Amino acid sequence: MTDFNENGIITTLQNLVNRDATDFNRELKIISKDKNMVLLLPALVSEFDSPAMPNIIKSLMEVEYLHKIVLSLDKADESQFKKVKEIMAQLPPDVRIVWHDGPRIKTLLQELKDSDFTLGQQGKGRSVWMTMGYILADPYVDAIALHDCDILNYSKEMLARLIYPVVHPALDFEFSKGYYARVTDRLYGRVTRLFYTPLIISIKRILGYNAFIDYLSDFRYALSGEFAFVCNLARRIRISPTWGLEVSMLSEVYHMTSVNRICQVEISNTYEHKHQALEKNKPDRGLIRMATDIAMALFRVLSQDGIIISQSFFRTLLTSYMQEARIVIEKYNALSLLNGLAYDRHMEIEAIEAFIVCLKVAMEEFVKDPVGIPMLSAWVRVEAAIPDFSDRLRDAVEEDNM
Repeated sequence: MTDFNENGIITTLQNLVNRDATDFNRELKIISKDKNMVLLLPALVSEFDSPAMPNIIKSLMEVEYLHKIVLSLDKADESQFKKVKEIMAQLPPDVRIVWHDGPRIKTLLQELKDSDFTLGQQGKGRSVWMTMGYILADPYVDAIALHDCDILNYSKEMLARLIYPVVHPALDFEFSKGYYARVTDRLYGRVTRLFYTPLIISIKRILGYNAFIDYLSDFRYALSGEFAFVCNLARRIRISPTWGLEVSMLSEVYHMTSVNRICQVEISNTYEHKHQALEKNKPDRGLIRMATDIAMALFRVLSQDGIIISQSFFRTLLTSYMQEARIVIEKYNALSLLNGLAYDRHMEIEAIEAFIVCLKVAMEEFVKDPVGIPMLSAWVRVEAAIPDFSDRLRDAVEEDNM
């Protein structure tokens, strides 16, 4: 059981009583008569060989309120795509797979490039963006939920809690962000705990009161990959093709709707998924690349919000982050001791040292190119530039799934 305090600008919907999933399912099934809900699942084909995906599919077989499930499939050849189609066909609602490595989708991506749309490299951000385009081509869809496909302790209650705030007729939320505790016999979530949070605290110390920074700091797990939104909002936001996807999306949502229509919801008491490696000698992989991209995305959204980012700001931010990071080490050590968790202070300090390097790299790259990798355009812009593109994207996906 958690607290029920509402002391921030973002509405926090805590898990107070562990409501029965069957009760959720029954209520959402009634709501689904008036509102069509779609689940977007971003997945690499390799995740179908992991222990997480079979449990996710088994749990989704008991969900009765979804209008459609759309799998965003990456890194799959034709035989793998056909195999995945067979696996997903057992699910009860309509299932579609957006095969990003297939010839039809590749042709459409090339058309976008030829029309001067910057798409970046293939990855989760671009795949989610393209899949959203397919979902939004259906004018009868009301809300979209998204969660990752590597959740080892997945349950159907996670999805219910995530999408409930944006579809319930008595509520007025447009965006719902999932949060949870990353803990087993030790604390995980190193990028959030040791990098993002102390970095945001440092920025607050430097800038003083800033509405946007207060908004960012109010999320209990800003880097979670689970969220839901109404289609009217989804159609208007841009998406980052990098690891900065979550931070940039929070920025887009902030500018496209009121904070009173944004909530964060506790979707699980604990959350277990694969852990990214922290390899200091491989700056383009794992947590090192993730932290660098997140910092760059954060600098960009701050700049876009009118905050002047100078060399003196960077110097102060770096030293302030180092101080805040040392403080959180003590906090998490105390938390671990109280709960009888394993805590490796040396490894935590090593992680912070690696994140300091990430921060320096992000600062250098931002100075060289403040714009960085462009955001993927909102779908309203694509539709304005190529009016029939969404229809042809929908047709391509349908043909692949025949």
